[in-house]
Amino acid sequence: MGEVIALPLAGAAALSDVRGQHRALQVTWHERDEVFVVSTWRFGRCVASVRLAPADAAALIGTLAEGLARRS
Repeated sequence: MGEVIALPLAGAAALSDVRGQHRALQVTWHERDEVFVVSTWRFGRCVASVRLAPADAAALIGTLAEGLARRS
């Protein structure tokens, strides 16, 4: 298991969960490995993470954009 770094991490996007309860999502770019790490946090501790290749991150961005477009 890799090193666990508490929120907030410089250069990361930390997003609060609308449900509250100290839940958050953090997204970071890891240059050395060329992956995005999307991690789930609760009470300041990482409880899960997924490493995304750039192409998969682009697919995620596309899905988010499509959802936002439909919302309007």
